[in-house]
Amino acid sequence: MTTSLVTALRSVTGPYRASNQDSVGCSTEYAFVADGVGGHVGGDVASWTVAHRLMSALAPRDARRMSRDELRELLAQANADLALRSARDADLAGMGTTFTGIFCGDDDVRVVHIGDSRAYRLRDGRLERVTRDDSLVQLMIEAGQLDEATAQHHPQRNIIVRSLAGRRRDPEDVTILDEPAAAGDRWLLVSDGVTDYLTDDDVAAMLADATDVEDAADRLVAAAEAADSRDNVSVVVCDVVAGDVAGADGGRPYRVDGAAARDELGTVGDLSR
Repeated sequence: MTTSLVTALRSVTGPYRASNQDSVGCSTEYAFVADGVGGHVGGDVASWTVAHRLMSALAPRDARRMSRDELRELLAQANADLALRSARDADLAGMGTTFTGIFCGDDDVRVVHIGDSRAYRLRDGRLERVTRDDSLVQLMIEAGQLDEATAQHHPQRNIIVRSLAGRRRDPEDVTILDEPAAAGDRWLLVSDGVTDYLTDDDVAAMLADATDVEDAADRLVAAAEAADSRDNVSVVVCDVVAGDVAGADGGRPYRVDGAAARDELGTVGDLSR
């Protein structure tokens, strides 16, 4: 069964941050969120670079036909772009980003993940957190040192143990999962500017009650802002539908928001080697 995505995306700087370091993007075949690593100079450049490497590579081709190895290689290319830009500009040294994306297949949805941005799936009214946070507090939870409720407010909750940061090993740390595709599923890709302030029960209710993906995205952003989120707030809400909903001309247009929409952060030349 061929499937496609109907998607709404939002990325908001918020009142407590000077700039938006998150990038979000989508087409009818894939969607993603990338959160520039907090506290690192160039977090916005990092998420822009990964977003545009991905989208430039996928624009001429059907993402549904990409293998696991091809997706990992694409993230490796993006990671190499980060290393190149850091080498060219000392001010960007140490920049990095999370990445969480979904890619439609004929029978599955492929989840690609590194960092602490999250992918959730709502199916038949039940919300499942599909990804595992690559974070210090997640390790503490698994060691029995914290519970989920305490972890959400822990002072070290934003320390991540894996990211794309231009290091040789980073692509090996990317998790790739194949999940069964089902028309009617609603997926959420989200940065920690939302999940640090809303519970999974909050998220489930908003996704289930929303009339469509646009309404769901608006509800999530408004709720994070009402909860006084101190970070950038980024959400991508995707409904899985049967069939191919590519452009009428056969093209595969994509949309972006957040740092990825800022032309001053990079050029195609930053991605070419």
